[in-house]
Amino acid sequence: MTEYFIQAFIYLLAAVIAVPLAKRFGLGSVLGYLIAGVVIGPVTGLVGDEAATIQHFAEFGVVMMLFLVGLELEPQVLWQMRSRLLGLGGLQVVLTALLIMAIPMAFGLSWKITLTVGLIFSLSSTAIVLQTFSEKGLSKTDGAKSAFSILLFQDIAVIPMLAFIPMLAITGATEPAATSAEASHDAFTLVGHLPGWLYAVVVIGSIGGLVLAGHFLSRPLFRYIAETGVREIFVACALLLVVGIATLMSLIGLSPALGTFLAGVVLANSEFRHELETNIEPFKGLLLGLFFITVGAGVNFSVLIDHLGLIVGITLGVIAVKVLVLYGLATLFRARGSDRWLIALSLAQAGEFGFVLLSFTVQQNVLESSLAQMLQMVVALSMFLTPLLFIIFEKVILPRHEVKSNSREADPIDEQGQVIIAGIGRFGQIVNRLLTANGISTVVLDHEASQVDNMRALGIKSYFGDATRSDLLHTAGIENTRLFVIAIDNKDEAVSLVRYVKANYPQVKVLARAFDRVHMYQLRLAGADFIRVETYLSALELGGQALVDLGFHPFDVENKKGSFRKIDAAASDVLYEEWRSVSEGERFGTNAYQLFKEFEEKIATEMRGDRNDRHTDGERSWMPPPKGCYTTEPDKAAD
Repeated sequence: MTEYFIQAFIYLLAAVIAVPLAKRFGLGSVLGYLIAGVVIGPVTGLVGDEAATIQHFAEFGVVMMLFLVGLELEPQVLWQMRSRLLGLGGLQVVLTALLIMAIPMAFGLSWKITLTVGLIFSLSSTAIVLQTFSEKGLSKTDGAKSAFSILLFQDIAVIPMLAFIPMLAITGATEPAATSAEASHDAFTLVGHLPGWLYAVVVIGSIGGLVLAGHFLSRPLFRYIAETGVREIFVACALLLVVGIATLMSLIGLSPALGTFLAGVVLANSEFRHELETNIEPFKGLLLGLFFITVGAGVNFSVLIDHLGLIVGITLGVIAVKVLVLYGLATLFRARGSDRWLIALSLAQAGEFGFVLLSFTVQQNVLESSLAQMLQMVVALSMFLTPLLFIIFEKVILPRHEVKSNSREADPIDEQGQVIIAGIGRFGQIVNRLLTANGISTVVLDHEASQVDNMRALGIKSYFGDATRSDLLHTAGIENTRLFVIAIDNKDEAVSLVRYVKANYPQVKVLARAFDRVHMYQLRLAGADFIRVETYLSALELGGQALVDLGFHPFDVENKKGSFRKIDAAASDVLYEEWRSVSEGERFGTNAYQLFKEFEEKIATEMRGDRNDRHTDGERSWMPPPKGCYTTEPDKAAD
């Protein structure tokens, strides 16, 4: 028992030290786990042969990840992916396998061996790619969706590969490795001695049963478990579901990852979907991290040193071939801009199924053990290089495409409006929608080409162009416009634009969006007529709702919100004068903090006031304000 505690402590300590450091240096958690594995494995020798055994257990993290991915995909969404799944994914596996097969064949190697190697290297790492997409916020991009389609096809393709590879066996080449984990696993199969037609019936029946059970039985089961109110039983039930499906798929010779993915898709419309995600997610994260550590710990430096040049050469060759094939297919399937490179670079490595298939090929006398060990190093090394490929995408490819996209000529502006809006992001587009819905003509300018294209796709007319250019403002008719709304993302440019408009067109009223209090003061100093901090009202509204949910009377909450806003506006004026009166380096010094504390105490005193002093107990709902209490004149710098 003590030995297990020591091993667990070493793995956890390595992860706790390496992953935060890797994240801090922008390398991503995956590379952090891999480095941690290398340090505790081949470098220091703190862990040994047990890493390979633990890896088989940790691969269950991949199974859980596919289950969670399935939960995010409703069946109709999966159906919409069919062209990319079969076309893009199928062509990638076939073309990559054939190209990788052709190169060693040119040096005289057997076609059976080269085809086997080509099939193994055509697969990519689902664990690394999906985890990195999630960390870097790329999951919703078109490139990531196409990459996911390819990964899904690859996971399915493992099944026919397991059936096909034994046919490539070389008689008498090696002795079967009957003691491997896979061999032990195969001993539990239920379909090993069935004829082909009966095996097909078992597979179809199992998948059909899985779909029907997920659709008709899962809801009553989860509802029954949820009614007990015992959270750990629900967690146990979620794990039971995933483990049970993975076991069933293994027993009938199918991929556990594929089975749990299908189960996730079936449960995607369930009302218990989010509860399942919440319960499975921690186990998935820990097991995936453990899997990456074992990959790093399994690096055999003696094999690597003995064949350093050959292994590095094969690794770079595999990556180059896969990038070539993936980029070509991405172009063929009309992926745009940086999405082509995201598909090509993210999937350029070999995958975790490579370890499984290489061990399988040795058992089946297809590859010699020494060759399989060397190819395992190629798989591991390519996985090590994947985070670097993502860094190349982020630091080199993406900025170039953004610059290229934004470097096109400004759109010709063929209209003028009552209002000019600079910036059509999350803030500016709401302003524009409200104005146009009320019949107000607007001219919208934005210097992010992709943002303009997105708005046009939604039918919202907007122009690509830099709103800080005086000629564009002239073309947009700033001389005759009534209002100028500034909602651009660059703080300094927003302040400069306010200053320019007020200096050259003082008759134009400027309304500006501020990011925070300091930015609001800068805009106010530049001459903006009305400023709103973008999150202020939404935060006030949400805070009010929180009070209502905590049992406060709605009318009382409205009073408290009004009092808070009134005192905060007064505080803002005082703090602005303090901010303006001191030099740049001394702003928000001791005096400003003291003023802020005084206003916080004032707000707290006001909030503690007894509402019954002003209203009766008979109030049951929010009462409308008396007519005429609102003025059409906007308040200046209310925040």
